[in-house]
Amino acid sequence: MIPRQHNKAFSSLLGRSPLMEAVIRTAQIAAATDVHILIEGETGTGKELLAQEIQASSSRADEAFIIVNCAALPVELVESLLFGHEHGAFTGAVERKEGYVQKAHRGTLFLDEIGELPLAIQAKLLRFIEHGESQRLGSAEVEHVDVRIIAATNRNLMRMVDSGEFRKDLFYRLNIVPMQLPPLRQRKRDIPELAEHFLRLAAERNQSEPSKLMHNALEILKKYHWPGNVRELRNVCEHVSAVLPGQLIGPEQLPLDLTAHPAKPGSGSGFELPQEGLNMESLEIDLIQQALEYANGNKSEAARLLGLTRDAFLYRLKKHNL
Repeated sequence: MIPRQHNKAFSSLLGRSPLMEAVIRTAQIAAATDVHILIEGETGTGKELLAQEIQASSSRADEAFIIVNCAALPVELVESLLFGHEHGAFTGAVERKEGYVQKAHRGTLFLDEIGELPLAIQAKLLRFIEHGESQRLGSAEVEHVDVRIIAATNRNLMRMVDSGEFRKDLFYRLNIVPMQLPPLRQRKRDIPELAEHFLRLAAERNQSEPSKLMHNALEILKKYHWPGNVRELRNVCEHVSAVLPGQLIGPEQLPLDLTAHPAKPGSGSGFELPQEGLNMESLEIDLIQQALEYANGNKSEAARLLGLTRDAFLYRLKKHNL
C-alpha cells in the first residue's frame, strides 16, 4: 500500500471512503508506470482531475498534458485535429499543422469522452497506441510520437463493444489499468470534507469568510442522490457562499432541489445495481478485501465497516479462502 500522504501529487483528490481510496491507490501505482489508462465514471465524478494527478505523479510530469474533449470535436475535423494535416489536405488547409497527438509528444494526451470517437478514427488511434505511428492527413509519411494515453468515459464501453459502436481491440488496449471513479452517492462519508473544501475555495475567490454548514444541513446533503456528483456539490457550495458569505448555512438556506429531490427509495445504502448486473460473489470478495485494507488488517474493525459480527466476518473469510 502506498500512503497518500507520501505522494503530494494526489493530495487534491479528497475523500477517505474505501471506494475512493482504492481508486487512488491504483492510480498511484499506475502513475509510476507508462501504461495507458482508462478512467470510467459518471459525469462530474472527477475523471479529468484524476488524470491530471496521474500525470503530475508520473515521469512525464514536466511535459505537455493535452486535454481533448472527444465529444466536442467536429466530425469532419476529428482526424485533422488529432493527427494534424498537411498544406492542401482539404479545403481551408492553408498550412501544415500539428495535431493534438504531436503536441503531446513526450507527455500525456487525455482523451475525455473517448466513446464519442468515430469508428474510423478509433482504428487510427489503435495503430498509434500499438506502434507509436502517427500520420498527418494528406501525408504519406509516418511520424513516431511518444505519447501516453489516458482515456475517460461516462459511457459503458463494454456495452458499446457488444453493439459494435466501439472497437474491442481498442478497448482492451486502453483498459490495461482500468479505474472506476465512484459516484458521490456511493461515498457519502466524503461529503463533509468535500463541502468544507469547496466552501473555503469559494470564500477565497470571493475574498470573504468561508460559510459553514450546520449539522442538519449536512444531513440533507448526505440524503440527496447527487446526479451531478462532485461537480454538483461544488456548485451548491459556490451558491451558498456567494449568497451567504461567512454565515452558518441551515437547511432553509440550501437550494430547493436538494430537499425537493431526496435520495431514491431503496438507495439509502448509497449503492445502485448496475443495469448490466453484477457477480455477487466477486462483489463480496472485493468488499471484504477493501474492508481489510481500510482497517489495516484488523478483522474486528473490518467486520464493523461491513456491518457484520466478527464471527460472520470470519465465516466469510473461510468461505472465500481469504
